[in-house]
Amino acid sequence: MSEERFIDLETRLAHQDQLLHELNDVVTTQQAKLMQLEGLCRSLIDRVKAVGAGGPEGDPADERPPHY
Repeated sequence: MSEERFIDLETRLAHQDQLLHELNDVVTTQQAKLMQLEGLCRSLIDRVKAVGAGGPEGDPADERPPHY
């Protein structure tokens, strides 16, 4: 192989290595955000369950509308 061909291959490898590191950073950031959103969803579900548990018993369809 010629010297020029080696330089071209090394250049491509360097660009691919840089791209791989950038993509890894993006995936790591997205994973952190996903974990944060999952935690928020869990806490919202717990809050909704807590509010639902503290509400009146019975079927909501049997309740009188608020304007009566």
